[in-house]
Amino acid sequence: KFKEVRRRKEKVMRLLTHNMLINPKKGMEAAFPLKLFPTKITKEKVDYNPNFVVNVLPKINYNALRYAASTVGIKELPKELPKMIDSKEHDKLLRALHTTLLEIHVEEGKLVCPKSGREFPIQQGIPNMRLNEDEV
Repeated sequence: KFKEVRRRKEKVMRLLTHNMLINPKKGMEAAFPLKLFPTKITKEKVDYNPNFVVNVLPKINYNALRYAASTVGIKELPKELPKMIDSKEHDKLLRALHTTLLEIHVEEGKLVCPKSGREFPIQQGIPNMRLNEDEV
């Protein structure tokens, strides 16, 4: 399903990163989430840290994460998160979230603004969010 890679120094776009990105053009702040069209995806093992996952969950848009996960073939995430997450009781869920947020890397593809249709390429794991002169 995913190409396994060893830890490397190159930058990569994780699905956690996707959850934070918006179209930088003025007036497009509400056009969230950006549509994700990955063409090259890898999976890199990251040490499991349930505390990190629990602490980051309130800062992310869960529906956007589920959407991004579906674009890379992850269908295991529940429709809604439990109100209170306990690291022992919800270990399977936290491991799935850990994998989704941190281990899946989009190396190539594009992000598309749902409002304007503007495309932002992802090359070598780096999304290019720079605007053209006429867009500033």
